[in-house]
Amino acid sequence: MKNQPISVSKAKKAIADYKKAIGRPDGMAELSIFYCQEAFCFLESCSMEDETYFAALIRMYGRSLEFLSSLPAAERATYLERLDKLRSRARNVGWGVEEELNGLWYAAALDEHHQGE
Repeated sequence: MKNQPISVSKAKKAIADYKKAIGRPDGMAELSIFYCQEAFCFLESCSMEDETYFAALIRMYGRSLEFLSSLPAAERATYLERLDKLRSRARNVGWGVEEELNGLWYAAALDEHHQGE
């Protein structure tokens, strides 16, 4: 990935374009979670330390939770599982990313199915 530009704005534009064109809550959840997963893959592969990149990842994680809140509870489980795994991956990132994702996760209170486990 040497000499290749990193463009958070292009990824976010693709999500915004989908929202304008179709905007289904399940599609928005899928795209925003995929964005977060790919952002973690990128961070893990190149050990980048860029505060604006981390901030964009945290914001998109929060948006993912917002999109999930608009889905019926029965449709959330798979998405919640993916977001929960991302919180674990954040442990290795630093810069307070794990703490921020945990704060968003618990504030959203969407994880009822994990409560009794």
